[in-house]
Amino acid sequence: MEGKSLYKCFLMAIVLLSSCTAQKKVLYLQDVKQDTILQIQKEQEIKIQPNDLLSIIVNSRDPELVSIFNLPEVRLSAGQGTSAASSQIQGHLVDADGDINFPILGRIHVGGLTRDEVADEIEKLLKSGGYVNDAVVLVKFLNFKISVIGEVNHPGTYNVSSDRITLFEALSLAGDLTIYGKRDRVMVIREVNGNRQIVYNDLRSKSVFDSPAYYLQQNDMVYVEPNKYRAGQTNINQNNSVGLWISVASFLTTIAVLIFK
Repeated sequence: MEGKSLYKCFLMAIVLLSSCTAQKKVLYLQDVKQDTILQIQKEQEIKIQPNDLLSIIVNSRDPELVSIFNLPEVRLSAGQGTSAASSQIQGHLVDADGDINFPILGRIHVGGLTRDEVADEIEKLLKSGGYVNDAVVLVKFLNFKISVIGEVNHPGTYNVSSDRITLFEALSLAGDLTIYGKRDRVMVIREVNGNRQIVYNDLRSKSVFDSPAYYLQQNDMVYVEPNKYRAGQTNINQNNSVGLWISVASFLTTIAVLIFK
């Protein structure tokens, strides 16, 4: 009986150690203690890039005066046999040189600028050209999107209504990581000035908040690597998997018989 008790304790110890190891691989922000205060890092301002689609609306006390500077809305039909329709704001596409073709003002270079900087530049041009003295310009992204692939529950491309989204928010949109996703190797792939930048992030540590990729930018791709168990499954077909589980069940049954015999 004493031998059986020791054996049971040994098995329980193995289970507990395995559980602790699994938690260290899965839990987020493990090094953050209760009541911890972390200074919020200033997010990087989004810079306009080629192929961005911008909504630029000029406002004034005289709507008729600024109407020539605003692109008309496109009316979209809901489908054949239906009377419902919706409207969509047209956008200014940034070309390969970082320029847009703005009504009346002509070509304006916006590449590398922030939304606020573009708005200020257009306001200055409208005032200096004598077109509108009280112009207020609003600039928004129309095609801000990010992609999340790999070991997440809902991989895909997601449109973002604003130009601010964190890495955790992007993973939340994708349904969080699966149990097979590596929390310490979440890759963000970003294109900057014609170069691809790759940043690895460890979701288990508070250091993720200091990552240059914690705040995502337009067209960023998030890739969650599979762990070794998921990677190993690619070499195991369905029949082998069934055989493996049968072997495990047989092994556990044998142990149970020996313990309680």
